[in-house]
Amino acid sequence: MNQLNLKQRIHKGDTIVGMQVPISSEPDHVKGILDKQTYDFIHVDGQHSPFDEKELFTFCEALDELGIPILLRIEHTRNAFLAGNYLDLGPSGIEVPQVELKSTVDEAIAGMYYLPIGNRSWGEPRKGSDVPTDRIEYAHWWSEFGVLILQLESVDAVTNASQLAKKGVDCLSFGPNDLDFSLDMHPHYPFKSVDECVRHVVEQLADCSVAVCYRTSPNNRQKYADLGVTIFIEEPSNS
Repeated sequence: MNQLNLKQRIHKGDTIVGMQVPISSEPDHVKGILDKQTYDFIHVDGQHSPFDEKELFTFCEALDELGIPILLRIEHTRNAFLAGNYLDLGPSGIEVPQVELKSTVDEAIAGMYYLPIGNRSWGEPRKGSDVPTDRIEYAHWWSEFGVLILQLESVDAVTNASQLAKKGVDCLSFGPNDLDFSLDMHPHYPFKSVDECVRHVVEQLADCSVAVCYRTSPNNRQKYADLGVTIFIEEPSNS
């Protein structure tokens, strides 16, 4: 019986925990953490940390033997159209920050997937004994494997979350600090806290399989699980 991959588990509604580490982390250090703690994916940040494409490629290649997906938060919303370029460097998925517009979602989906879903350019297929080599079969396999996360960081994004959760999107994540800035600027918005926004987004997504992600600590995980969050990004305790 085949095990479900990360994307399939997301849509199944499983509880999933990712490990946030700097892209500059030594692979042996990351492997040491994974020997002691269980995580479902590794998350690296290219938005608020120094980012180098060659470093990302080397990082992904060094950890490939572990078989754990690596997700990258890209530098800027406007780089969503470059999704395929980032993915060619080794990540299994991307997170696009500060998404507000459906046009941004369309760009991310187009760059994320091959035809007929998107228009991603053909590059070197990733390695793996279970990965098909035929072009058409590989394109279909990727559509069932690659993970696309959109980050909600404004009241407009929260209000329109259901419209951003298009086919091809796997998860909507929260940027609580930037969302707090947005809430400060909209004192008459019906939701007064990030937690209320999380609950509202979960309610909007009740009829689809797109998940909600939150960055938190293990101590607060249950609090957000009770709100309907199923994906968590956490820093390892010994990082």
